[in-house]
Amino acid sequence: MPQQLAVIVLVDVGNALASRTLRDNTYLFDNMKLHGSEGQGTGDLVTIVNGSYWQDGSQASEQVLNWLPYSLGSIPPTVPRGYQADRARQADQQALTELAALADGSGTISAAEVTRIRRTAGRRVGTTAGTRGLAGQKMLDVTGRLVADGGAAAHSYPAPVITDITGEAVDEKIIYPAEYGSPDLVTDGWYWSATIATARPGEYRYTMKIQLHDLVQKGGEWSWEPVNLTCESRLRIVTEPKRNAFTGSGMGYLPVPPGAPA
Repeated sequence: MPQQLAVIVLVDVGNALASRTLRDNTYLFDNMKLHGSEGQGTGDLVTIVNGSYWQDGSQASEQVLNWLPYSLGSIPPTVPRGYQADRARQADQQALTELAALADGSGTISAAEVTRIRRTAGRRVGTTAGTRGLAGQKMLDVTGRLVADGGAAAHSYPAPVITDITGEAVDEKIIYPAEYGSPDLVTDGWYWSATIATARPGEYRYTMKIQLHDLVQKGGEWSWEPVNLTCESRLRIVTEPKRNAFTGSGMGYLPVPPGAPA
């Protein structure tokens, strides 16, 4: 069974959009620190990938690398997947209830009351060309509450989206990246993954193309505008074979302590 490696791509979206660069605004982590990965929590991560053979020298299966992008300072990915839609639905239901309570015998409501209710129902944000997803969603602040229409509360940015992975590691056929569909509740249905040619030791660079979303106002309407940026990382394939992290020896069954029940 392939060993599953993971790289967390944590982006300070607000600062990245302000400076229009991911340099010094990206923090990378992987799950191979105990195997020698370097630069954890920085923008210069070197992910260690162990060789593709067992302790006895026989050929092992390939390894798999997964990339997971997250936004720093936004709603955490651990909330339920439908959280934003539920908050929007609750606000709409509250607005309808208030409208029904305000209606007089003739069914008319003052313009001031309509404006007030519209603001508390939350700001709906559209999208511009080139934006993936997000169409028609309501804006949330960093605490997960709806931003009032016309309000100035700090808003939560959508999670970064990896749109492509290129560079030396791809050109040299060290990794074979692709985007896959998944029912996973954290990745919102899509994630990037790659198999690694671990029989070729060396250090290889690769580039992630990442799409962020900036909130812009045009013609009185708010919308998410895509901003495409790039950041680099490295893989270092070493000749150390796969080993069991519990025993330090080759992969296999864990030893059974003496006297343990069968």
